[in-house]
Amino acid sequence: MNEENMNSTSTQNNNLHRKLNSRLLNMIAIGGSIGTGIFLASGNAIHMAGPGGILVAYLVTGLMVYFLMTSLGEMAAYMPSTGSFYIYAAKFVDPALGYALGWNYWYNWAITVASEISAASLVMHYWFPNSPSFLWCALFISIVTGFNALSARGFGEAEYWLSFIKVSVIIIFIVAGTAILFGITPYHAGGFSYWTIGNAPFNGGWLGVFGAFMIAGFSFQGTELIGIAAGESENPRENIPKAIKQVFWRILLFFVLSVFIISLLIPYTSPSLASSDVEVSPFTLVFKQYGITFAASLINAVILVAILSAGNSGTYASTRMLWYLAKEGHVPAIFKKVNKRGVPINALIATTLIAMLAFLSSFFGTGTVYFWLINASSLCGFIAWLGIAISHYRFRKAYVQQGLDLKDLPYLAKGYPYAPLLAFTLCLIIIGGQNYQAFMNSQIDWYGLVVSYISLPIFIALWLGYKWKHKTKLVKLSHCEFGPQPATLAFDVKN
Repeated sequence: MNEENMNSTSTQNNNLHRKLNSRLLNMIAIGGSIGTGIFLASGNAIHMAGPGGILVAYLVTGLMVYFLMTSLGEMAAYMPSTGSFYIYAAKFVDPALGYALGWNYWYNWAITVASEISAASLVMHYWFPNSPSFLWCALFISIVTGFNALSARGFGEAEYWLSFIKVSVIIIFIVAGTAILFGITPYHAGGFSYWTIGNAPFNGGWLGVFGAFMIAGFSFQGTELIGIAAGESENPRENIPKAIKQVFWRILLFFVLSVFIISLLIPYTSPSLASSDVEVSPFTLVFKQYGITFAASLINAVILVAILSAGNSGTYASTRMLWYLAKEGHVPAIFKKVNKRGVPINALIATTLIAMLAFLSSFFGTGTVYFWLINASSLCGFIAWLGIAISHYRFRKAYVQQGLDLKDLPYLAKGYPYAPLLAFTLCLIIIGGQNYQAFMNSQIDWYGLVVSYISLPIFIALWLGYKWKHKTKLVKLSHCEFGPQPATLAFDVKN
């Protein structure tokens, strides 16, 4: 009896808590995606592809992400799991694929957090140009780790207000930019004249547009966080569909309108946009160009908040995935330890150690490290999206084949089977051409190829290595198990 009680207590101590309501769930998804991709990397993308090219890249990527979000929403609402892509791929495709996707997603967000921290120190150089990056990295890592050491509800509340600030300012930026364009303010705007200078609107032709897809994809990455957060949602069958319907369109509106206004207010040929060692955001450059110095400082402060928010959400996602890998026995059991507040504290520490890659900024230059990390994490994000697409294709196919009623699904994704297949194809194309520039010169840029594609061989090695060791095979659709929740999940459902 005593031993049974001890085992029960041990299991309970390793459970997460369902503390995230619909309001917090929406902001977590928004917080994970509105970060350096739109605030910093978008400037480099505008220079690369021109004003028309960047809009095409964001619109096409947005369509792909819409299909992926609805695919994920269908699975997550029916089978809410912190394991998300891991468990969907393992149950409906191949356990080896699920294993590799789990590791890939943990690595993806751990590296993304490092890029956010690196970007935060970059933004601080706007006010303190000669300050050491090491100091700012240490400060911001401490802040992000501190937020995540709170309970899931505490983390959610912190993320809600951080996201609220940056969403509010993006809206203000759109309104202010529109006012400048329509002559409501005394400042003169370039308008569509910037769409006709040089090689605009499509700088570099379709190759330039293609190159902007990676940055556009990086900007949208984080929308899939809703799948991870589903495992700690109070009522996933209702909250997930609501979040899917609301969050994506808000993000698409913010991204497309923002880059469109920037393209009308600042020329794509601007040296500041062209620099790989970015010191200020294109949002800030817009205000500086029109002499609104105070507003430029304010925007930079909000960008700092946005970066910390994205890093905060990324730390949450990677910590939960590492916890789930431990629950499945793929990493030492120490990482499934959960404290009394429902936080997998050892998984948080491990993720924080990876985020310390941001300290490389002190040795190689902040801008250089930032773009290194973007390349590494972007490819991981596209691999995760591939997993979502193929998992949903198999999920729905198995569901129908077993004679289950589609009306019983809490959320039904539109466009099946064409939507997941199209998203899968687009992801493959973008991954294949991530760094086409490496082949454009007389000699292949091997250094660039390694930086851009290092995540791909790691993923393939994890997948094939697990498959060889455990002799896994493609899951038969007739053997797929459906239920309101995977049997391997365990939660403390106290509110």
